[in-house]
Amino acid sequence: MTPSPDADATRALSRAVLRHGGPRAAALFALSTAATAAGLLLPAVLGRSLDLLLTREDATRWVLWCAGLVLLSAILEGCAGVASGTLDAGAAAWLRRRVTGRVLASGPRAAARFGGGDLVARLVGGAAQAGTGPGALAALLAELALPIGALVALGLVDWLLAAVFLAGAPVLALLLRALARDTSACAAEYQREQGVLAAGLAEAVGGHRTIRAAGAEEREAARVLAPLPRLSRAGHAMWRVQGRAAARALTVAPLLNLGVVAVAGLLLARHRLSVGDVLAASRYAALATGVGVLVGRLAALSRARAGTARLAEVLAEPVPAHGTRQLPSAPGKLELRGVTARRGGRTVLDGVDLMVPGGTTLAVVGRSGTGKSLLAEIAGRLADPDGGEVLLDGVPLRDLGHDALRRAVSYAFERPALFGTTVEDALAFGLDRPSAHRVREAARTARADAFVRRLPRGYDTPLREAPRSGGESQRLGLARAFAHGGRLLILDDALSSLDTVTERQISRSLLTPGGPTRLLVAHRVATASAADAVAWLDGGRLRAVGPHAELWREAEYRAVFGDAEAK
Repeated sequence: MTPSPDADATRALSRAVLRHGGPRAAALFALSTAATAAGLLLPAVLGRSLDLLLTREDATRWVLWCAGLVLLSAILEGCAGVASGTLDAGAAAWLRRRVTGRVLASGPRAAARFGGGDLVARLVGGAAQAGTGPGALAALLAELALPIGALVALGLVDWLLAAVFLAGAPVLALLLRALARDTSACAAEYQREQGVLAAGLAEAVGGHRTIRAAGAEEREAARVLAPLPRLSRAGHAMWRVQGRAAARALTVAPLLNLGVVAVAGLLLARHRLSVGDVLAASRYAALATGVGVLVGRLAALSRARAGTARLAEVLAEPVPAHGTRQLPSAPGKLELRGVTARRGGRTVLDGVDLMVPGGTTLAVVGRSGTGKSLLAEIAGRLADPDGGEVLLDGVPLRDLGHDALRRAVSYAFERPALFGTTVEDALAFGLDRPSAHRVREAARTARADAFVRRLPRGYDTPLREAPRSGGESQRLGLARAFAHGGRLLILDDALSSLDTVTERQISRSLLTPGGPTRLLVAHRVATASAADAVAWLDGGRLRAVGPHAELWREAEYRAVFGDAEAK
């Protein structure tokens, strides 16, 4: 059977994690192997000590060897524990950096496909589980030497003892194989339910004011916690699988032990073995059938594989490739040619052709769900269309270098995310850091300078300590876009939370001749009327492009803004 692409991706990521933690995994393997070797030597030394004591010979040296092996085993196991914890933490951190980088590089598609809550669950719980894989594998390989070495030791004591054990060994192998298969399926289901729970919690936290205003706290709490019974069932299923495997193994193990000890007793009666040999044989039989540790390691590997599979799904999201071309000296002419985009199996934009002359302002209007925000994403290549292409000053956006593209296009959003230590850091956030003078000039243009200066430390106020309304956050987002400049400015409903006076003032600044090309997603008549032209989207298609005054003559266009705006 040909492996599925998902299985191939999971294996590839598992190998990458193992390569990353290679030196630490090798150290853990060496420590665990040394501890196993000490454990294998101990029964033979104990048996020799017992034989010497029974014959009244001096056994001091052998007893000291026993004590030394016990102490060495304890030290090695402690060091292996530290190495395992370090390896797990390092692997999880590496996975989180890699997956976070892929989410940010892939753009809005990753967040739209998985959802914020599920992505957080994968980055936290999934990465922690996946990070245990190299350590579990290294420890398992080292601990596999224990039953193998014990079997070899049984053969050295007497070949008949090894033969008795080998008669029942296939049953143990089948039990361990079934454990790995069943645990992997249960772990995958458990982690999926964790993702559902995290997604519901993220939605509730984001909409906490709406929930509180509606008095629906208890109902929403019940909705968020609805996956808990399924999560509990998946968790219990994992423990049942592991418990059944351990119980079956422990049923077989005593029978094998009993068989080895019985045969050893017969050989003792026939003087083929000494009393010390029988003691050593019983200990080696116990070590060879001690599958409890192996069960735990296999279960950990199965959980790690399930976590790796969930991270591999995120890493499979395509990252936009960039070219190497630069933009010519030009005013910022934007063209969309036959742009088609699909989301969730639905065509949101259907063959959109649009041209925005350099230095002009185009307002994009339409009812909810007509693809305005998606068009804004595609226009600045936050997302790629499924068909068609976008050009800036005659250069396809796909052909532009990453830095050239991001320096040419600035964005402001309805709900801007602000990053940085201070308010000034938040306004300067971007590929290049603008000067303090430019930051303050941009804040004045966005009508944000006055309220920033009223903060306790002005522009140096820590961002977390800067209380702000929705409108003030929008103004900071606008100031950030203005500070970075560029030849194309895209505002995705970035004026929606402003009062009418502030919106008019900012719009007047935006429409100053000689500025960048401006694409505005608009919901208000005042914004649309101030633009040079309006693009009217209807059902994912471009219904009309023209001055607002001309389009206003059509009742359906007026209906886009609602009754209150149409008056």
